[in-house]
Amino acid sequence: MTLNEIADELVAGCREHRTIENMDRLYAPDAVSVEAADMGQGRESKGIAAIKGKSEWWLNAHDIHGENIEGPFPHGDDRFAVIFDMDITNKESGQRMQMREVGVYHVAAGKIVREEFFYPT
Repeated sequence: MTLNEIADELVAGCREHRTIENMDRLYAPDAVSVEAADMGQGRESKGIAAIKGKSEWWLNAHDIHGENIEGPFPHGDDRFAVIFDMDITNKESGQRMQMREVGVYHVAAGKIVREEFFYPT
């Protein structure tokens, strides 16, 4: 897959709530995911299983009331960015919040090899 195909499919998958299913198809087996802050599991997740686990934890810990996904925004032939705006409630605390983050995805050999998330900490 080309960078643009990967980027478009990642965004479509996010919008259609098939993010986790897309990981086997779009991510390299040894991909790395890096968060801006440690949410109790460390900042880095290595490998598809760990990245899926982190995503499943996040989805199970929050109610999503609404979301807007902008992009993708390609940068050269090896990365792209996506902006995520979310209206969520933390299930444990009951706190509702508006969250905005930027995901930067690095691509090599037709797969996502690294994702980095930027947001206020």
